[in-house]
Amino acid sequence: MPSSPITYDDFAKVDLRAGRVLEVLPFPKARNPSWKVRVDLGEMGEKWSSAQITNYTAEELMGSLVVCVCNFAPRNIAGFMSEVLILGAPDQDGKVIVLSPRSAHPGTVISPGAKVY
Repeated sequence: MPSSPITYDDFAKVDLRAGRVLEVLPFPKARNPSWKVRVDLGEMGEKWSSAQITNYTAEELMGSLVVCVCNFAPRNIAGFMSEVLILGAPDQDGKVIVLSPRSAHPGTVISPGAKVY
């Protein structure tokens, strides 16, 4: 079931950017299985994320491109400050599949292909 409708202006407030995974560390204190992930966001610098994407190995994530929400307030998760949210979608088995641009420089803004409203 879809969420409540929003306007294009609401969507435009979300700062979505491409990032490159630089480091992946275990996060044993997290309530749900998670990694601590350091992401290069270009001019925004490097940011950390707590990401429930442990269906990927650290080696699979290293160097990959991800899509991040960059303008949420930092969130303290089990004593770790998560600064960005890495986006993904569950597959039929409930495993999170990380959203990844085919090619983009770290920090590239993710935007709709064309404004239709």
